[in-house]
Amino acid sequence: MRLDYVKVLPATRDALLSVEKVVVSSSLEPRLLELVKVRASQINGCASCLDIHTKDARAIGEDEQRLNLVAAWRDASCFSERERAALAWSEAVTLLSETDAPDDVYDALRPVFSEAEIVALTLAIGLINVWNRLNVGFRRPAGNYVSRRQPA
Repeated sequence: MRLDYVKVLPATRDALLSVEKVVVSSSLEPRLLELVKVRASQINGCASCLDIHTKDARAIGEDEQRLNLVAAWRDASCFSERERAALAWSEAVTLLSETDAPDDVYDALRPVFSEAEIVALTLAIGLINVWNRLNVGFRRPAGNYVSRRQPA
């Protein structure tokens, strides 16, 4: 690890966890949020966040097969229309410099998410991207996380 940002500047973690409370208080399903976090973390190559969010997803009842298929969600029939829209938006917002958040991806959200949910989803995607950048940038190790999450 290059440095432990939590020890160096503890307010970083506190601030990000405060934002997470906004996301968690929304009407977005916990399993959907974990899928989105897994997909963004796959794109960003964040082993630490993949360790956390795959374990948290399993702890709250996510199916192993679906977790294995997140990277190829377009070709997997096990994801709902709502999950597909969220995963596409996660990719578009995570790869913003390449995608410019295309209208068709945004338009796919509107029938299956309320406006408040779209904001919360976008906030969740932005937040996992911040965590990914901290963890990849500072080379936070992966593998030791133990989930404390419980099925809903």
